[in-house]
Amino acid sequence: TMAIVRLFKDLMKDKSIGQRFVPIIPDEARTFGLDATFPTAKIYNPHGQNYVSVDRDQLLAYKESIQGQILHEGINEAGSAASFIAAGTSYSTHDEPMIPFYIFYSMFGFQRTADSFWAAMDQMTRGFLLGATAGRTTLSGEGLQHNDGQSMLYASANPACVAYDPAYAYEIGHIVRDGLRRMYGEDPEDIYYYVTIYNEPISQPAEPEGVDVEGILRGMHLISEADPAAPGPRAQLMASGSSVPWALRAQELLREDWGVHADVWSVTSWNELRRDGLDVDRHNSLHPSEKRRQAYVTRRLSGRPGPVIAVSDWMRATQDQIVNWVPGDFTSLGTDGWGISDTRGGARRPFLVAAESITSRTLSMLADRGEVPASAVERSITDYQ
Repeated sequence: TMAIVRLFKDLMKDKSIGQRFVPIIPDEARTFGLDATFPTAKIYNPHGQNYVSVDRDQLLAYKESIQGQILHEGINEAGSAASFIAAGTSYSTHDEPMIPFYIFYSMFGFQRTADSFWAAMDQMTRGFLLGATAGRTTLSGEGLQHNDGQSMLYASANPACVAYDPAYAYEIGHIVRDGLRRMYGEDPEDIYYYVTIYNEPISQPAEPEGVDVEGILRGMHLISEADPAAPGPRAQLMASGSSVPWALRAQELLREDWGVHADVWSVTSWNELRRDGLDVDRHNSLHPSEKRRQAYVTRRLSGRPGPVIAVSDWMRATQDQIVNWVPGDFTSLGTDGWGISDTRGGARRPFLVAAESITSRTLSMLADRGEVPASAVERSITDYQ
């Protein structure tokens, strides 16, 4: 969340397009770190500020203005979605392209206002939806109303919605840049972006040299490759968003405790991988005499040995979208069912998505293939509790 907010704050300072950004906040701006924009961008009020704010002594106090750039809607997701549509269609209604970025608790976006986002598709809205505190286990303690494990599935049903579930800030940078190009470039598309973001405190690596930008945008890229010369069973771990650190930890456990070597992929978009697979299937069925195309996920995993274990902080159906195009054995780990806990880690245990569960499931798939003894699976369940 901090990474993408910092990015948009910098973009708002850009002299050529900065004034076209429309931050839309339905709840507390401070939750998302947008209060830093109050003194400069200010909150829009057609009558100006007519009250003395309770935070007036703070550096980042509420500032309202007739020229304000921020739409601070209060706890009003329906009104915020309407503002998103209004700003995102201004390129047509007023011949003035605006760039809305509407940031909300993810559960209160596609969960509560999915019909408005469908209307946004119908009206050819452009802009960015930011699903903050995404995932089912990243806001435990505030009740199930906040635990979102299904918005990615709602987004997959919306033809205009390009949905991403990035893990790292450098991925977000490439996604936002490509979104600006596709929606506001020379040949703009009638789409909008849904980017899920987290309040999970994880290590943010620098962008690797020669990073696979195409993979980030297409939906998956390799972030940690096992030693190709190391002997022993192999596996492919695919993870998105907040689950990427779990997969990286599972990679360590598999190598150190069991002699299994796993590659780790950051899946930036299960939805886009599925759409690519559907497009490829459609082309192949309509052009039987042409050379058959391969889905992107098929191409990336071909020649990579071992079973595929796909994990996310979403329901398993999110990852299961790609199963038709995965070569070889496939299983998914997700957050189906109830997740009541006072801590995030405590919630991940019963969902079986934590690093230890990824490790155990990988061993189970390898045991089914005869590559590790079944006793190893039993031992992992006991050792990892």
